[in-house]
Amino acid sequence: MAIDEAREFKPINIAVLTVSDTRTAENDTSGDILAARAESAGHTVAARLILRDDASVIAEQLDMWIADPNVDAVVSTGGTGLTGRDVTPEALDRVREAHQGRDIPGFGEVFRYLSLQTIGTSTVQSRACAVVAGGTYIFALPGSNGAVKDGWDGILAEQLDSRNRPCNFVELMPRLKEI
Repeated sequence: MAIDEAREFKPINIAVLTVSDTRTAENDTSGDILAARAESAGHTVAARLILRDDASVIAEQLDMWIADPNVDAVVSTGGTGLTGRDVTPEALDRVREAHQGRDIPGFGEVFRYLSLQTIGTSTVQSRACAVVAGGTYIFALPGSNGAVKDGWDGILAEQLDSRNRPCNFVELMPRLKEI
């Protein structure tokens, strides 16, 4: 990461979403990791929820956060696998289409590259993905603690830091609604 100390750090507001049929506030370790890392980086956790694996419920909540001017980005954990209950990518597709947004294919590609280093070829089972919809970034990570650490530490910590050079997601935020 190339941090340009001459640039101003601009904290953003991040909603943390855990997608799971079994997690609770007491055992949501992946959500805890995401929230702690976002706050330690200087950002604000604007909201935090746990929702069941239901694409309609997830998309409805994402729509609410997209409409909320106090949410700049959403980072979710869970629901990105291959089973029938893993529907987070489908929810992201719905909100992307509804808001005429765009996929961020490089996010999933880089996530799987980083994950390959830690879990080997099992990374091919991940459907980690990201979109921008209605001017809001939405990043979907797998539900394991390791995946959340890989995604935050290896991608989001840099890309959500306005000082990161040569470029970062934060500097694009004022122009995201041009689509």
